[in-house]
Amino acid sequence: MNDVNKILAGLELAQIGWVVPDIHAAVKFLEGSLGITGFPPPQHVRAQDLHMTYHGKVADAEWLTTQTFNGGSFIELVQPLSGQSMFQDYLSNHPAGGTQHLAFRLPVSEFEKITSDLRQQGFTVISEVDHPIARMAFFDTYAVLGLATEIMGITPEGWVAIEQMQQKKP
Repeated sequence: MNDVNKILAGLELAQIGWVVPDIHAAVKFLEGSLGITGFPPPQHVRAQDLHMTYHGKVADAEWLTTQTFNGGSFIELVQPLSGQSMFQDYLSNHPAGGTQHLAFRLPVSEFEKITSDLRQQGFTVISEVDHPIARMAFFDTYAVLGLATEIMGITPEGWVAIEQMQQKKP
């Protein structure tokens, strides 16, 4: 087992992130064909509002997103709308969309250790977010895993939000 796999083995899989060209078509398919329900209406997100970086600079990008809790993990859908972001990069390289990232969560107190370990191994950060409910770092693990890896350091407020989101599932 290589070093990145040893680190990730101790984390909890929290989310599967799909980047899609049409979020409404993706929701319709997942709900109608696979029975994965509970997606709220897509929200319009501006990277600047989250202070989300893209290769170290605050991104000027927008997208639609929605997510639902299903079988122990969240399923997140992202449809890029404008600007340069890791989501737009993915869709540009994969016009049909696909699984762009897997997110692993841990308490925010352990975030720096895990993200430092990944940086020391040479994995570069594509994007970062410092939000009241979580610190997030998206690492370029495409060469190793075929997708990006998100590390989510969940704050105490974040654990409450996660519990509430899990309970909304019909």
